[in-house]
Amino acid sequence: MTTDQLAAPVAEPTAEEAVAEARARVSRQPVPELRACLDLARAYERAGDPARAVQWAFAAIDAGEDLAGWMAAARVVDRCRSRLPARSRSARVAVLGSYTTSQLAALLPVAAARAGVDVEVYESGYGQYRLDLLDPGSALHAFAPDVVVLAVDEGEVHLPPHSDDPAAAVAQELARWTGLWDLVEQRLGARVVQHTFAVPPEESLGNFAARVPGARRTMLHRLDERLAEAAGDRVGLVDCEWLSGVAGKEAWFDARYRHLAKQAVGLGCVPRLARHTAAVLAAQLGLSRKVLVLDLDGTLWGGVLGEVGLHGITLGAGPAGEAYSDFQRYVLELRQRGVVLAVSSKNDEPDVREVFTRHPDMLVRLEDVAVLLAGWGDKPSALRRIAATLGVGLDSLVFVDDNPAERAAVQELLPEVDVVPLPVDPAGYVRALARYPFFEPAALTAEDAARTAQYRARAQAAEEQAAAGSLEEFLAGLGMCATVDVLGPANLPRVAQLVGKTNQFNLTARRHPPDALAAMATDPCTVSQVVRLRDRFADHGVVGVLLATHRDDVLTVHTWLLSCRVIGRTLEDEMFAELVGTAARRGCRRVVGLYTPTARNGQVAELYARLGFTRTGRDDGTGTTVWELGLPAHPVRPGHVAVEARPAVPVVELDAAAPR
Repeated sequence: MTTDQLAAPVAEPTAEEAVAEARARVSRQPVPELRACLDLARAYERAGDPARAVQWAFAAIDAGEDLAGWMAAARVVDRCRSRLPARSRSARVAVLGSYTTSQLAALLPVAAARAGVDVEVYESGYGQYRLDLLDPGSALHAFAPDVVVLAVDEGEVHLPPHSDDPAAAVAQELARWTGLWDLVEQRLGARVVQHTFAVPPEESLGNFAARVPGARRTMLHRLDERLAEAAGDRVGLVDCEWLSGVAGKEAWFDARYRHLAKQAVGLGCVPRLARHTAAVLAAQLGLSRKVLVLDLDGTLWGGVLGEVGLHGITLGAGPAGEAYSDFQRYVLELRQRGVVLAVSSKNDEPDVREVFTRHPDMLVRLEDVAVLLAGWGDKPSALRRIAATLGVGLDSLVFVDDNPAERAAVQELLPEVDVVPLPVDPAGYVRALARYPFFEPAALTAEDAARTAQYRARAQAAEEQAAAGSLEEFLAGLGMCATVDVLGPANLPRVAQLVGKTNQFNLTARRHPPDALAAMATDPCTVSQVVRLRDRFADHGVVGVLLATHRDDVLTVHTWLLSCRVIGRTLEDEMFAELVGTAARRGCRRVVGLYTPTARNGQVAELYARLGFTRTGRDDGTGTTVWELGLPAHPVRPGHVAVEARPAVPVVELDAAAPR
């Protein structure tokens, strides 16, 4: 090579070459690393593909918790988001801290975007959270947040090193923090997400502190427990004691940062805190994922079933077999708390079913799985079929497969599906899935434990529908029976969950927090329907909610939704007939319905027209249309659902001077 050739500048790779090089680097890694994903995100941004750039920026923050890497990914997302469609959920989030929260506030938008929420963030001044809340003229009040994050640390807790009356000390401190929740709700009308108190590792009493009720460490643990009890469904909690234990107490409590910058959380732990704050925030807004789709060979068991047969797979015995069993136990824990399980496997179905029914160490059983697809088609097509069978969007699915090629295919063709990368060693499977934060529930109800059975019943019904001669024949054979109740304490948690999460059959997508629903339950102007459905396959629990307001001679429906599990079963017609009957008993002359279009509820755009309403206007520039129906009216009941008599509800004579 000549001197001139050595001195010649190296040509910068084209955008396409940069993408190809970065993709090749990612594909060589069994579990993609943060820096490789970040390089691919930047390459896609340079190539003019903002959607892929954001996708790989999200993959970067999924891959690790390096603060600099997160900051770089946040910048990619910030530059690209303006060129992409807005997300269906957005929120104004105020971060109120007792310490320096600038890093947390900077990372929260990218963490929330990864969870499916576009957020605008307001950050209070250092330690100013109480003053901001109390001052109606503060910038916080002008910001008008939807959610307030109380980013507080144990240094803000007024507990002594030792108390002779620990119960009273904890009760006093509990009242102080729950009073703060009241201030947020009353003065700002916002939801609360509170960081609980991580307990420092330094303890002068050492191990003996666990035996001393009045020790500060013991009281801090008790305060966290009492906060969790008080929060109920009202407040979202980020368990900082748990997170600090996972991260390591000495990393979380780094005195250098506290002394230098009043930073209560070690900077290396801030990405973890941002991730889990965003997960709790998303859950409060109804954005938890619903379905875990599992591969089998190399995922639920070791070995390739088609090659080694029923008794040759690795499961139960030995270190690897125990690792797969542990993974199955964790999967069953997720199912028990409401995550729906599905299977997508490249195998012959009879062989797969034999493992589920005959292998002595198989812990996940067929009855635990809502949909089982075994065959030789590609995984993206299988995932589309699973989503269609369950009646959920692709953005409800989480895919777990040990094969990097299968994961890459799903990431490429179905970016809406979350993909959890598994490490090479099955001993790391539980931790890999446990790190995934977006199964975070906002509440747990009796329906959650039965959810897989309910979705399995839906899948069985879908099979029968495909085999039925007509839709009428199929519906008539379901043996459906609905019970209509009013909103009350017994069903309020499930109603709050449905209102927070349902998107497809939801006329206005209004999200009512539990305290607002509780107020409606006792308001004589509110008319409510809470509908439970069962058929010959399953009891589906509470699947429908309708809320309306009675003023003078008008009944206005402002909330009407059905679970995706029962869409298409004519239950809405029965709810409408019940509504008309209630309106007539209350002496109403008109029923008014509202419809607000969203990205997900297009299927109900013409519902009011089909039910005989006339469109009368559009509401104040929000896109909401107003529909009216004069009474008396005579709704047609299709007759496929038997409606059990609802409890007698007294008709309240309303004061003519009632507020309108």
